[in-house]
Amino acid sequence: MVNTIHPSKIHFSALALENLDGVSGIVQPVAQTQSVTLESSATMLVTDFSVSHPYTLSTGSSIAQALETMKQAGVRLLMLVNASGNFTGVVNARELIGGRRITLAMQKHQIGRDEVTAEMIQTPRSELHSLSYAKISHASVGDLVETLKSSGDQHVLITEPDGSGGSRIRGIISASNISRALGVDLNHPPEARTFSSICQVLLGHDL
Repeated sequence: MVNTIHPSKIHFSALALENLDGVSGIVQPVAQTQSVTLESSATMLVTDFSVSHPYTLSTGSSIAQALETMKQAGVRLLMLVNASGNFTGVVNARELIGGRRITLAMQKHQIGRDEVTAEMIQTPRSELHSLSYAKISHASVGDLVETLKSSGDQHVLITEPDGSGGSRIRGIISASNISRALGVDLNHPPEARTFSSICQVLLGHDL
């Protein structure tokens, strides 16, 4: 037999309120100052979608909507999803601001610029590269640097098993985040044979 708790049997008490006289400070989050080196775990530079909400956009959105979404979110890459909610590819700021893909889409579909959709200029998932989160967990930041240098990618997607025999996007790693963390420009590095020597040239010491 299930015992039923009647509301009339539960007693609540009003809490005594206090005034704010003498209260002037506001708690702020403590900044994470953990430094990143080439030997640090690669997971430190993953934008983890289990923690940070991914910025997505419908494939049918206009390029104007895509650019506005980027401006509002402060990002340079959006994940595209179709009507079924499936990931189809990415669109980056470079293509939205002046890439040839917009011109090619206009010519191919015989449409004006305002009719070009994000899907028409996306980099489809078949052309993107990824690493598994399991592999990243055993890699270093230096490994990531060498990976991006050899591939030429600005972004690498991170995957994990989806529990149904397939995979899903867990997060993303960007060259710009690595650059900021290390204080090195990966897009225009000086001539050097190794990333360690690049750090030596730019910073005057090895990381």
